[in-house]
Amino acid sequence: MHEKRMISPYINTPFAAEVSSPSGSQEGFPFEVQVIAEDLNVPWAMDISQDGRIYFTERPGTLRMIQNGVLYPEPIMTFQAPFISEGEGGLLGIVLDPDFLENHFIYVMHSYSEDNQIYNRVVRLIEQNNRAFIDQVLIDRIPGGLVHNGGRIKIGPDGKLYISTGDAGNTSFPQNLSSTAGKILRIELDGRIPADNPYPGSPVYSYGLRNPQGLAWDSANNVMYASDHGSEARDEINLIIPGGNYGWPLVTGDEESNELIVQKPLVNTGTETWAPSGIAYLDQGPWQNRLLVATLRGQKLMSILLSEDGTAVQGIEPWLQREYGRLRDVIQADDGSIYISTSNRDGRGGVPRPEDDRIIRLIPRT
Repeated sequence: MHEKRMISPYINTPFAAEVSSPSGSQEGFPFEVQVIAEDLNVPWAMDISQDGRIYFTERPGTLRMIQNGVLYPEPIMTFQAPFISEGEGGLLGIVLDPDFLENHFIYVMHSYSEDNQIYNRVVRLIEQNNRAFIDQVLIDRIPGGLVHNGGRIKIGPDGKLYISTGDAGNTSFPQNLSSTAGKILRIELDGRIPADNPYPGSPVYSYGLRNPQGLAWDSANNVMYASDHGSEARDEINLIIPGGNYGWPLVTGDEESNELIVQKPLVNTGTETWAPSGIAYLDQGPWQNRLLVATLRGQKLMSILLSEDGTAVQGIEPWLQREYGRLRDVIQADDGSIYISTSNRDGRGGVPRPEDDRIIRLIPRT
């Protein structure tokens, strides 16, 4: 039995933030905009090496690189069978090893086919002289499908690899702790299961998720956040705790249950659809202590002002509304620049613009 509780729009706190509607071209936007790559094919995820190279995935199966602001002409790697790119599947998340300049390890998540079934897996690549190859499969047979593959991977402050997985269109998976779908998974960088995971011998870190596509941490407090696509709007930004149940499909949005202990969303979009994807916590610059959310259907960059401890929302502002279309990922570089990628060639956004898809740099104004 679920009971509805009334909330302020977006924010699951008693504080009702005032949502303004400025655009990147209007006064008050504290960044210069620079397009650094265009004519891309659904750039899904990005990461930046310590020497400034930007590595990014294109969902149809290519790993690419930008160096000194110039797109390297050839893919670093083109994935082959059993790799597949169908529906929302393909080459998804990417993260570089903390010691990338020494060991050249790159971690990616991708879809593949086995016995006429779609799965997802995370593999470790080795990059050498602007070429990469698969070195090790870290975790595989994550249920996949034409929809809801999740796909974001990040290395947390604890040095573990975190993996967001969707329900693959099967609502029986997220509440089933024996399934790796509809979860956030946590493994060591060599694929082992950490001894301090909430469920011994299991990679499951939290569960009850529908299609989480963003992971980030508040660098001051190590608070973990995840974005999740809701059903019929009710998208969520969640605070992630070990062993936490986020409700799907039994509890959605801001519902309450007498039968389940579920974590309430930090942000609940109510009747508005954001389709949130990549998220980034900013630890410097004009938007310091904010969480940025790239939105697909929302076609805007949401800036969420957080409390000092990172556990409450103090305000939400939308920026870049419909200026670049669907936004898939957002990351912050060491110099305070912000990089966002568009996803207008993913089959969901109508006719792409001639220059799509793009990676855009936001440079703090001085």
